[in-house]
Amino acid sequence: MKKFLSLVLSIVMILGLVACGQKATTTTASADGTATKLVMCTNAEFPPYEFKDGGEFKGIDVECAKLIGQKIGAEVEILDIAFDSLIPTVMSGKADFAMAGMTVTEDRKENVDFSHTYQKAVQTIVVPSTSGIQSVDDMYGKKIGVQTGTTGDIYCSGDFGEESMMRYSKIVDGFQAMKTGKIDAIVVDDQVAKAIVEQDSSSFKILDTAYAEEEYAIAVKKGNSALLNKINAAIDEMKSNGELKKIVDKYIQ
Repeated sequence: MKKFLSLVLSIVMILGLVACGQKATTTTASADGTATKLVMCTNAEFPPYEFKDGGEFKGIDVECAKLIGQKIGAEVEILDIAFDSLIPTVMSGKADFAMAGMTVTEDRKENVDFSHTYQKAVQTIVVPSTSGIQSVDDMYGKKIGVQTGTTGDIYCSGDFGEESMMRYSKIVDGFQAMKTGKIDAIVVDDQVAKAIVEQDSSSFKILDTAYAEEEYAIAVKKGNSALLNKINAAIDEMKSNGELKKIVDKYIQ
């Protein structure tokens, strides 16, 4: 009997360890298999696309994600993390999708699948209001601020070299550094630049010359075609009926 009880206890312990080792899925489902909760990871330091206002998540991406969730019958939970952790988080299954003003690039497409484009954007250059920098050509040899892991980071490190790069997890920290003379320029999405510069136009100015044009899309785990198809259908509907434009116009004048 003792040996039998010992065997039973051993089996229970093994099963318990296996259960503990399994990764919890982020998606809950109803009886018919339809998702009822989806986890969206984002970086809420990117106004007007995503930001916090009194502890509440707001922005274009936040409202779009919630509307997409409604259309596919799922509640959207927001996970706020560093931008360069977004794709690894989707790949690991800890989030169902990433939406954070994320540009579609060939490198990123190797790791995740992207939805249809929901917004086009421009990478722009911001400099101190008294700066002599007038174009991209004037940026060689200067200290350039970017948000870590963004396309601004990728493009600038390739164009100007690692020695020119100053990376920040929050782009607002880059603006503060530029204000105190630690860096010479910042490359960031044009709408983010406008939102920040409007708050302190005496300190910063946006150059007329665009640095790069981009398309934003939603990233999902590679091979998750079921979710991707639903997201694409929702985006297409939002485009055709004007819902997407209404959300964008709310934040971008």
